[in-house]
Amino acid sequence: MTRSREAWLKFFLTRAAGLVIDAVVLGGAYFASFLLRFDFVEPRWGWRVVALSFAPVLALHLAAMFACGCYRMSWRRTRLVDVPWYVIAAASACAAMTALRFLTPVESYMHLRPPYSITLISFVLCAAGVVGWRLLWTWCSRSLVREERLIARGERTMDSEPVLRFLRGKTVMVTGAGGSIGSEIVRQVVRASPKEVLMVERGENALYEIDREIRQLGASASVKPLMVDVNDRERMDAVFEESRPQVVLHAAAYKHVPMVEMNPQEGERNNVGATRILAELSLKHGVSRFVLISTDKAVNPISVMGRTKRAAEETVMALNGESGTSFCAVRFGNVLGSSGSVVPLFREQIAARRPVTVTHPAMKRYFMTVHEAVGLVLQAASRSEKAIYTLDMGKSVGILDLAEEMIQQAGYKPYVDIPIVFTGVRPGEKIEEELDISEKSCYKTDMAKIYITK
Repeated sequence: MTRSREAWLKFFLTRAAGLVIDAVVLGGAYFASFLLRFDFVEPRWGWRVVALSFAPVLALHLAAMFACGCYRMSWRRTRLVDVPWYVIAAASACAAMTALRFLTPVESYMHLRPPYSITLISFVLCAAGVVGWRLLWTWCSRSLVREERLIARGERTMDSEPVLRFLRGKTVMVTGAGGSIGSEIVRQVVRASPKEVLMVERGENALYEIDREIRQLGASASVKPLMVDVNDRERMDAVFEESRPQVVLHAAAYKHVPMVEMNPQEGERNNVGATRILAELSLKHGVSRFVLISTDKAVNPISVMGRTKRAAEETVMALNGESGTSFCAVRFGNVLGSSGSVVPLFREQIAARRPVTVTHPAMKRYFMTVHEAVGLVLQAASRSEKAIYTLDMGKSVGILDLAEEMIQQAGYKPYVDIPIVFTGVRPGEKIEEELDISEKSCYKTDMAKIYITK
């Protein structure tokens, strides 16, 4: 996107403000050099001559900083790797001052050049001053990206008492336990004092990290890391037989739309096939409650990921009534900060000061914090309906608005310091996801913001 007139105006005003501050800092450093050199006594040629001599000094310093590209850098996000350029600029200016002093040795030219000793002292003070105020501003303007601000609403709080009563003393299986959602489920489940938590995860590193974290917390519940692929029916059957889980929270899935679009068979195998295996084993081994983590992309799906999650919903819902196992699914939107989501990508691009990539200026998505998402999952688990649950996530968030907000929270100006470019809608993506919680489509439950799809 090209800069608007307002963006150009802000750009020039920002650079002008930087020049003014630099001039003040350089002036302070220059006069401090005289105070230090002459023990805080006025030099014999007087302060008026000192003031006149600052004009060429300032011009040389600013010219050197322009030549070294210092004004192409964002002074609100100065990094240590930028510091050498400011030092080189100060050294270049002082070298020019030294040459000027050598070429005009007559004292009548004192108003054009300072003494050698002043040039040396001012080099140190000017470099320190210019770099110092930029680093100070960077420190002052740096702010953490608050998830509540990104989704333009407060985080939903949920009543935890039903969840605590439901999970207390039970054996709970969490699949995909090393993922963004699965690991947060494990964290919240262990706080409910279950009998045992079975962490099923095929990724070794992810499983190691969540197991190490939970053990460091000193949870009272027994926690068992199980490096198992949920598609392995025989191995999973043995896990069910040995541990007898009463609650299964199925978070393992492929969720990245473009990746699943390019690998449809694997998406089908992992999202539908594994769900069928776990659901059938839950029936076989008498699991009390089975919760499928689904997505808003299962509503009128156009992507492979959306269709596989919709098929997974239909798979588990079709098994209701065959035994004592109660099956349900939970739909929610994108989770801020989860692996594969747009937020970590934007953070990475902003940190590297690369252009932020947005697929389409009108693209919108529903967002939740990971705490909200897991709260809904556990609320759904504690209920008795054999249904598909949906959370009222408020208004959808424009991805372009999200990108601009994250750039601003990082201390930059969108389109001025960091450009935003549009890459085009990818296969399987909608401009806006559908999430209908109207009376036509949903029943409201007695839990705030939780609905049951008709």
